Amino acid sequence: MSGTLYGGSLGPGDPDLITRKTWALLHSDADWAYPVRKKQGKSYALGIVLAAGLTVPENSLELVFPMTHDKQILAKYWLQAAQIVVEKLQAGRDVVFLVEGDASTYSTFQHLAKTVAGLDENAKIATIAGVSSFNAAAASAKMPLADTDDTIAIIPAGYGIEMIEDMLTDFDTLILLKVKPLLDDILDLLERKDLLIQSCFIEKAGSSEERIVHDVLSLKGQKVNYLSLLMVYNSHRVKGEIIRGCRKK
Repeated sequence: MSGTLYGGSLGPGDPDLITRKTWALLHSDADWAYPVRKKQGKSYALGIVLAAGLTVPENSLELVFPMTHDKQILAKYWLQAAQIVVEKLQAGRDVVFLVEGDASTYSTFQHLAKTVAGLDENAKIATIAGVSSFNAAAASAKMPLADTDDTIAIIPAGYGIEMIEDMLTDFDTLILLKVKPLLDDILDLLERKDLLIQSCFIEKAGSSEERIVHDVLSLKGQKVNYLSLLMVYNSHRVKGEIIRGCRKK
């Protein structure tokens, strides 16, 4: 019998946010697979598991996925990774792919799963739900994502300033992921829209290195981590007299 490929969601960084279902998989005889950005590089997902006190199994797989948006280059690495995983599955081994955050939300796992399915149409694939970075960020910042009939949008900041400005008009809460490349431009937009006070910056949400910045304008010109996001509540769409944003502890 063939094995199953699992997307093992680990949460954004706090080992206590690993779900019981993923935790059970990590303690099973399934082989681990985890992504790195370059050969012999560090894996953020693996770091979450190590912080939980677990030891990497001998048969674990390090799968390389470079930091690039070039689809042709990425497809090559996805194929290489999928071929390794399919070989394991066809040998009857279960494989749990370690995923920071949630495996169904902007995750490398989905690309891997599609490629595996393309190589073996009978491959068994399962996704284990997990805590996403923006859920952990909202909890840490004490900022509700949505209340009553509020609307919410979650997008990578790479969609561009024009798209962000449009979505600020259409949604009560806007979560901007991976803000590093456009941070200064986004801050200029928030200042122009008078939304700075209703915004909050969170870096490495839920991890031991979590950083929350309430005075987001102070970040202008700074280098921030790739794993960072901005939460913006559009005060111009507030109902009644309620004003909401991230609150200092």
